[in-house]
Amino acid sequence: MANTRGVREALREARRIVVKVGSRALMGGGGLFEVLADQVRRQRASGRQIVLVSSGAIGLGRSRLGMGKRPKDMPRLQAAAAVGQSRLVRRWEDAFERHGVAVAQVLLTHADLTDRDRYLNARHALDALLELGAVPVINENDTVSVEEIRFGDNDQLAAMVATLVGADLLVLLTDVDGILDDAGQRVPLVDDLDEVTPYVRGSVDDLGSGGMASKLEAARRATRRGVPVVIAEAARPGLLAELLAGGDVGSLVLPRGAKLPSRKHWIAYTLRPQGDILVDDGAAAALRGGASLLPAGVVGVRGDFEPGDAVRLVGPEGEVARGLARYGTADVARLAGAQSQEIEERLGRLGSGVVVHRDDLVVTEGEPASAGRPRPIC
Repeated sequence: MANTRGVREALREARRIVVKVGSRALMGGGGLFEVLADQVRRQRASGRQIVLVSSGAIGLGRSRLGMGKRPKDMPRLQAAAAVGQSRLVRRWEDAFERHGVAVAQVLLTHADLTDRDRYLNARHALDALLELGAVPVINENDTVSVEEIRFGDNDQLAAMVATLVGADLLVLLTDVDGILDDAGQRVPLVDDLDEVTPYVRGSVDDLGSGGMASKLEAARRATRRGVPVVIAEAARPGLLAELLAGGDVGSLVLPRGAKLPSRKHWIAYTLRPQGDILVDDGAAAALRGGASLLPAGVVGVRGDFEPGDAVRLVGPEGEVARGLARYGTADVARLAGAQSQEIEERLGRLGSGVVVHRDDLVVTEGEPASAGRPRPIC
């Protein structure tokens, strides 16, 4: 864990900030909609642009429909989201209206960001909203999302949005001071997420679908793009002002390692792998060194993928990398172990000598096994 004094001073320079607030915090009372709207208004007056990622639609819909416990089946969750989303946006509109600030509802599905053209269109639309002075309020489109296309929870969505809009900072608001150690004390600075992972505790209610484990995973995604992340208590008075003045607020997770280019970050952390390509020790070592995957290093395949789909590259010790396959499942299986002069004979046609090109590949060895995988709605 980092102990460097003054590292928070750099947050004063943040100009575009994504702020995510969860259901548990919003449903906890205390007029948080109005409190956050006032804080956002103050930061806008100082020249900053704020994007809100807001949970709460299902919680508000449950209340309106008289549901007791959070439903577990998809149709009822979608129904609750459909009823609650309009109420959620109305709460934000009412909170910002007194400040004369326009609110823009933006609903996204995972499919919107896995298609590169739609990803770029979403970026341009959000840029235009910010330039026009609106505050985008982003949520997952739960009413039409299904398990296979969900982000998993809004922590993951917020991490993707931070990359999408080119944010300088991601703030994940919750109902605790930040990451708490085994003694219940806040961890102020983190430069290695693996060191704080053992502190994660499970959620104790059914209001949200995230929790601290989800926030750490989101922080890992964002920091790989070079975006610092702060996990802090939503109800803390004057939180954003204190944080952006360099104050010791919440847990600051620092970027670590080389910053991934936008496209490679998209491949590694937005696309969902459709299958696995199994590689031998030699190929795994070559991938770690920045090489492309050649047919000679392939030993097998799992799943069902097409050319251009995202795949995991798995060595004897586990996942090594992710990338875009140049062949589908059947062709990769035919090419397993092939030398370059054997490719045409095995395929019955001319073919590329590369299965996954290094320009379409990101080494992910050491990342959590859950990163980038579908998560059930819960």
